[in-house]
Amino acid sequence: MQDINMIRNVAIIGHGHSGKSSLAESMLYTAGKIKRQGKVDEGTSIMNFDEEEIRRNLSINSSFHNYTWKRHEIFLIDTPGDDNFLNETYQAIQIADSAVFVIGAVLGVKGQTIKFADFVADNKLPCLIFINKMERERANFAKTLDEIKTSLPLHPVVLHLPIGAEAGFKGFVDIASQKAYLFDNETGTKQIEIPEDLVGQAVEYRDKLMEMAAETDDDLIGRFLENGELTADEIRIGLRKGIASGSFSPVCLGSALLNKGTAPLLDIINDLLPSPAERPVLMGTHPVTGEVEERKPFANEHFSAMVFKTMADPYAGRLTIFRVYSGTLSGDTFYNASKKTGERFGQLYFLEGKEQRAVDMVGPGMIVAVAKLKETTTGDTICDANHPIVYPSPQAFAPVISFAVHAKQGEEEKLFSALTRILDEDLTLRLTRDQQTSEVLLSGMGQVHLEVVGARIKRKFGVEMELTLPKIAYKETIKGNARVQGKHKKQSGGRGQFGDCTIEIMPLSHGEGFIFEDKIVGGVIPQQYRPAVEKGILEAMEKGVLAGYPVVDLKVALVDGSYHTVDSSEMAFKVAGSLAFKKGAQEAGLQLLEPYAKIVIRVDKEHVGDIMGDLNSRRGKVMGMDGDAKHEIIIAQVPMAEIQRYATDLTAMTGGLGSFTVAFSHYEVAPVHITDKVVAASVEAHGAKH
Repeated sequence: MQDINMIRNVAIIGHGHSGKSSLAESMLYTAGKIKRQGKVDEGTSIMNFDEEEIRRNLSINSSFHNYTWKRHEIFLIDTPGDDNFLNETYQAIQIADSAVFVIGAVLGVKGQTIKFADFVADNKLPCLIFINKMERERANFAKTLDEIKTSLPLHPVVLHLPIGAEAGFKGFVDIASQKAYLFDNETGTKQIEIPEDLVGQAVEYRDKLMEMAAETDDDLIGRFLENGELTADEIRIGLRKGIASGSFSPVCLGSALLNKGTAPLLDIINDLLPSPAERPVLMGTHPVTGEVEERKPFANEHFSAMVFKTMADPYAGRLTIFRVYSGTLSGDTFYNASKKTGERFGQLYFLEGKEQRAVDMVGPGMIVAVAKLKETTTGDTICDANHPIVYPSPQAFAPVISFAVHAKQGEEEKLFSALTRILDEDLTLRLTRDQQTSEVLLSGMGQVHLEVVGARIKRKFGVEMELTLPKIAYKETIKGNARVQGKHKKQSGGRGQFGDCTIEIMPLSHGEGFIFEDKIVGGVIPQQYRPAVEKGILEAMEKGVLAGYPVVDLKVALVDGSYHTVDSSEMAFKVAGSLAFKKGAQEAGLQLLEPYAKIVIRVDKEHVGDIMGDLNSRRGKVMGMDGDAKHEIIIAQVPMAEIQRYATDLTAMTGGLGSFTVAFSHYEVAPVHITDKVVAASVEAHGAKH
């Protein structure tokens, strides 16, 4: 087994098109793990191998690989940078020991950059920053560094200064050692004197570097104050402590596409990022007693691991991916403490892009996969059966957008079988049925997210999924009181039909539902026919009167009627009840109720005005505001019909900086112009006459 101190577990994160997958490719190539450096734009990247990723030219899933560099074994998680696949990145941040934060030198800090930096800070994840695409036109190191300082909670400390810019980018100055290097051949460098125009900057940045390193340790502060200087080794000690505690993040630079600066990055990962042994111990509980348990990240501890992802592989079947926290796993069984059951597996694998490499034993910090497990799912803890522990499951984001899903005629069963399997892979998906509209709703992180799910289902299961905006679950209610008669009389030879009832209807408060009261005195309507009147009223209420939506919040009293000894029947009184209700509802006056959502929006202060104006245009009501140093939290109630595409709209308004949660709140009377619009749509759709 590899020495735990020589293991690194690193997530590569950053906004879309910052070059994360290209950097992973360059790292693997530089380390000699792959023989050819693929390109994302050409569809040859080893990390972006899914057909939909190649078609859309973006990362959709986290992908995994590993390499060895100077006797260290590094496990990589290459994450998506698009808001639609935010949860993949968040999962990786929760289970990784450190991160390489990739920021493009042209685009700089974007909305997703800030969002990911907040995740990193909130999870106290040690990270270093790699400013990528230094060779591009308009690449600007100083501007990008300034944006990092002012926008992100990561406290950058510069390790490298660029030599040259854009097409002339050719090397870097190492601040700690005060040495300069030019890129030489594919992966190497050659040392040169620091260019004269960078000497002053290099000294200035070294002073800052020494100060920040010294502040991490009392001994280092003493040496720095005594000597006015720290050695390169002392700086390294201080940097390791500062990075591990999240006090600051070192900044290096390069061009992933041209493989420049990658070898120094691999050295920095080895030298400065923490091993699993240097991270806080993940605490769990005993599955039976509930007592707090801990497993230290050493090979001689009892085995424990967290399942953080499940994915379908076309060859291996369902792959269960877990991160080992303690002990070693070999053999063919483990215990699922979350499900309280044993599991048998066939083979352990290291994931290497779309390939798997079989291994016999795994230990702390390693990312591992097994195939075709029966019971184990995402979020489960697996461990030694004799020493069980359950870790807190990684958190997943709640879905923010819903669409109605349909299959081609005759393929519904096939579609929903496929969706059930996809739900195992993606914790941000929800499949529900709206009881009122009878639509099946698929909810996710964005429209692109759901479209990708549809493409995956078509490719893997051969069934097409169509997405449409869900029907709004309007309801109807009455305004006032009415007393009406409903009579059903039909004679067509032989036995006729006769039912006669008089009802009083009156409104109830919102949410009170329906009350039926039998006020018949004497036998004007025999007892056996009175429930039929109620049944007829309920059926008419369900079908609606104004626009075909259920009628709610009213009381009906059955007060009078008559019957025929031969022609009366339950069916006749059911029809009479239905007729009476429709007539009474019209007389009492009908109004449309529309569903409102409670929406909680988290946005940067700069966009508050835009969000408020937009909410107002959507007929929203701001109920309150809260916030912190960086963000405002807006709590509002908005009609459901106005926010069906809000996930897409908020991203456009805020440049990806906004996020929100949404939940059903209540029903309110719809304005006249909305009622007219809904009634007209109902008439057009159903040919209804109201």
